Amino acid sequence: MEMAMEYIRAFAVGGAICAVGQVLIDYTKLTPARILVAFVVIGVVLGGLGVYQPLIEFAGAGASVPLTGFGALLAKGVKEALAEYGMFGVLAGGLTASAAGITAAILFGFLAALIFKPGDKT
Repeated sequence: MEMAMEYIRAFAVGGAICAVGQVLIDYTKLTPARILVAFVVIGVVLGGLGVYQPLIEFAGAGASVPLTGFGALLAKGVKEALAEYGMFGVLAGGLTASAAGITAAILFGFLAALIFKPGDKT
């Protein structure tokens, strides 16, 4: 039963974050790119304030997988690197914390381009 609740919390929180994005796409003139950037910035702000980490602990992947989770990860990396390396940590902390995710996105994007035939939509 505990595992089922974990899945339900992840689905509810992740679904709510995605629903907000869909509402913004449907009812505003914001482009999807601007909405994605806004989600990352919101994640950075909430992560920097320490508000997003309790949500990640509550919802797990439902909060860490969306772009807001990426923003929170960047903020966490900067905070940790700032404490360890000083001002240089501001530049390196976010990339160090998110290096695995960025590498996976590039690698899987490359593999998808090899497997499928990319081309213009006509």
